[in-house]
Formats: sequence, C-alpha cells, structure tokens
Amino acid sequence: MSEGLKRVYGIDLGTTYSAIAYVDEHGKSVVVPNQESERITPSVVLFDGESVIVGNTAKESSKIEPHRVVSRIKQHMGDPNFVFDHDGQSYSPEDISSFILRKIVGDAELALGETITDVVVTCPAYFGTPEREATANAGRLAGLNVRAILNEPTAAAVAYGLEQGEDQTVLVYDLGGGTFDVTMIDIKDRLIRVICTGGDHRLGGTLWDEAIVMYLAEQFREQTGETSDPLDDPEVLNDLFLQAERGKKTLTQREKAPFRVTHAGKQARVELDRAKFEEVTKHLIDRTLELTHEMLTDARAKGHDRFDKIILVGGSTRMPQVHSRLVAEFNLEPETFDPDEAVAKGAALFGLKESLQEGVQEMLAGRDGESDDDDRPFDLSAVPEEEVALALDSLERQLGFTLTGPVRELVGTRIVNVLSKSLGVVARDEASREVVVYMLPRNTEVPFERATDFGTDSNDQAAVDIRVMAGERDSAEPTDCQEVGVATLNLPEKLPARSPIRVKFAINRDGRLNVTAVDLTAGGSIDVEFQTEAVMDSAEVDERSTALRLLTVS
Repeated sequence: MSEGLKRVYGIDLGTTYSAIAYVDEHGKSVVVPNQESERITPSVVLFDGESVIVGNTAKESSKIEPHRVVSRIKQHMGDPNFVFDHDGQSYSPEDISSFILRKIVGDAELALGETITDVVVTCPAYFGTPEREATANAGRLAGLNVRAILNEPTAAAVAYGLEQGEDQTVLVYDLGGGTFDVTMIDIKDRLIRVICTGGDHRLGGTLWDEAIVMYLAEQFREQTGETSDPLDDPEVLNDLFLQAERGKKTLTQREKAPFRVTHAGKQARVELDRAKFEEVTKHLIDRTLELTHEMLTDARAKGHDRFDKIILVGGSTRMPQVHSRLVAEFNLEPETFDPDEAVAKGAALFGLKESLQEGVQEMLAGRDGESDDDDRPFDLSAVPEEEVALALDSLERQLGFTLTGPVRELVGTRIVNVLSKSLGVVARDEASREVVVYMLPRNTEVPFERATDFGTDSNDQAAVDIRVMAGERDSAEPTDCQEVGVATLNLPEKLPARSPIRVKFAINRDGRLNVTAVDLTAGGSIDVEFQTEAVMDSAEVDERSTALRLLTVS
C-alpha cells in the first residue's frame, strides 16, 4: 500500500480472546495469525520481571502463578478504582489492554513485514462513554493511532452485509467471552443503520465457566466430605476455570465431559453431561433472552416490529443451548457467522472504507473548498458517480490492486450507530430533589446534539457543576445512574436564582461527548470535549505511554 493511503487494521479487543485483521489485495478481510500460528490470542497478561507475556503462555501460567496474571481486563475498562499491583507498580485496565494490543500488533507486523500505525478498535455496543474513552486510550498507550471505536455488532454487520448483498433487517446476537450485546440492524444498499441495541457488558461465556466451577466444587465436597472450600485456593480455582473452559467446548461437541478436582490432598472425578450443564446455566441464557426482548420493545417503539434473520456472533454462541433456545423463542433458524473473526474482519473493512473515503474526499476537495469534519463523514451521495469512480480508479493505482465491486460500494455506504445509554445532567425538581434530566436518550442516532435551558439554584451562586450521568433504563434517580464526570461553569456575581443556563450535549459517532454550557445572562461559557473522571487525559496518556514502553511485550 502506498505512503499516500494508509492501511487501517481492525482489532477485536476481546474479553477472553483478541484478533487483528486487514483487507488483502483481493478485497477480502483476513485475520493475521500470531507468532504461535493461532488466529486468535488469549487476552491474558503475565508479568515476568521487566517483561510482559501475552497469550497462551500467560493463560497456562495462571494455574501456578495467579498473582502475576491478569485476565478478563475488558470487564474493568472505564473503572477508575481497578488497579493491578505487581512488583511495586500499579497498572490500570488501559495499561493491561495496551499490552494485549502491543502483542497482537507486534505479531502482525512480523507476519506482514510492515509497520502498523492506524487501527479501528471495537468495543461492546453497550459500552458507555468511560469505557469507550478507556479503550481509545489503551490504543494510544500502545503507540497506535485509533481512527475509530466501532461497536462490535456493527463491525459484524459490516462484514456480513458485504457478503450478503441484499436488503434485510438482522438481529445480531453477540455472546462473547465476557460481554453480551443484542442489536437490530437494517442493512440496505449503501446504508447500515443500527436501530436499537441492548445488552450487558458483564454477561458472557466466563459466567458459564463460573457455573461449571461452582458445580465442580459442590461435587468435590459431596464426594470427599472435605469441609474446606476448594474455591478459596487460588491455584485450584484457576485450574478449575481452565478445565471449565475446556469442558464447555467439549460439551459443544459431545454429550459428556470429564473433570478432576484436587484439593487438600483429596481428589474427585466429576462427569458433567450436557443436560446438567444447561440446567446450571439456564438463568444465564434466560438473561440474554430477557435483554433481547427489552431491546425488541425499544425497536417497536421506533416503528420496527420484525427482523429477517438472527446472526450469531461471538465464540460462546457455539453452545448448543444458544441455538435451541433462540429457535424455541423466535421460531427462526439462526445463522452462525464467523463467530471468532467477524468483528475483527468488519473493523478492517470499516478501516478501509474510512481510508478510501478520505482519499476520495482529498481528490474532490477542490470542488467546494469545504473542510473535513470528522463527526460528519463526507457524503459521497452528493457527488456524481462518475467522479467517485475516477477517484477510486486513482486510489486503486496507489493500492496496487483492484477494488472489488462490494468494496467499492462499501466506500459510499453510510454507517449509522446509536447511543447505548441515555446521557443527562443532575438538576433539582420543584420539590428541590436531585433528579437526572436526560439530554440524549438511549438509541438516539449519532452524531447528535441537543440543548436544554436550566436555571441557577440560588441567589449569587458562584458556579454551576454540570454532573453528567449515564442511565440504562432512564431512571430519574441519580443513584440508579453512573456519574460520567463533572464540568464547571463559573458565574458572575449577583445573579438571581433561576438565572438561565443553557447546556448542550453533542455526541460524535464514536460516543465521545462534548459539553457546552452558557450563562445566558452575562455570556460566560465553557466548551470542552468532555473528559470523564474515569480515564486519563491526553497529557497523562503521553506520560504513561513513555513509562510503559520500557517493558518488553511478547
């Protein structure tokens, strides 16, 4: 690929496994194997002196050195209270995730013989602002230029839509190792529109593993009469989780799976059959269906009451109970679509789309002299098709290969996402109680902005604290919401109570929030890209990146 047109890689930064993909010279999205010749890499990190080891070695080491191993870090993204302490150093979720990114990117660079700088990183659709900010920062800590944070179901829909080439509404049921998303997406000619999304970013395959572990511990106590709990021993616990993951995969293919539990000098052999496994995990599959119906209720409120297909994404959808329950619930045969790789491949296609679209825009920039606006992507529909075709022909020469028909169409395809959580501010109602007033409701299409006028609380108020809140089911109670951060507007002296303050929220396509507040009496204002309390600012990222670079990642 030429210097003028950068290749953008797609990265699925998963809870249990991660992958990286790019679009090859045939227009096909391809996952790059790691140095162990595996197409997906366990998202597990082992601290070994001045070195950091990521992948299978780290995963296996968790059995004997659990205190030096971190796994499932994605479930802590955006949590300012989580740190992993090792050898006198503290590591945030962003730090840990950056090591995973460095591993998969470094392996891809060795495999392809080129430097990787520009990436699209995916995240669960149900991630809110803090989690998305933290994900972007992890990429920057790894030395990458994060071009976009893309929802995982949307990435899968890009890959799926490119292959299908027909208009349809699909339900993407995405059950990964640590997260569950369910999303209704409309796929049409040159438009991929997310209608509604829902889910739980702590509901995933690891909870099925946990249910197996609990069952094994119970069976051990029954067989041996041992009073001490095997789950209290970190080494035994990690071994049971590794066995549980392997056993879960066995039960996908076979009716029974064997286990061995060793603790306190005693041993128990346990055989778990598929029926029992589905019994002890029924509450988990029930929860995914409950969330699915909640999302469908939201979709009906927006005028969408049907879907054509159910698309299964995520490794955990291989469990037979997922297929059977969905058939029973919706009387529709679900389609399994590249469960482990669809997200990374879709992100790579999205990255190519962005790169080509920017190239076309640069070539056509002289037409109207308008500047680029990242939040409002260049609209190719307003450009004559022959001009776009000529620009793409020129870009093909830069690429050194011919763009396939579907990839050419993807360049002009609009991709529309929605907010997964409502965003609002804390205000006081007529009874002087604190309530959350929502500015941007859930499932609002992005980018989007809205302004609302409020009043000051008291006479001669010195400042207004704009507490930004995120809510899942639109509760007005602040205690039911997550505080995203605070922006402060200083006020002039001697303002009376109820002096008008206009607050505007603007959300970009990546889910990043810009907050504007204006004192309408005196004209004072703040206008900042909202910095959440849960994540580092750009200066902290730069400083931290320098420190982390001293560690060798393999």
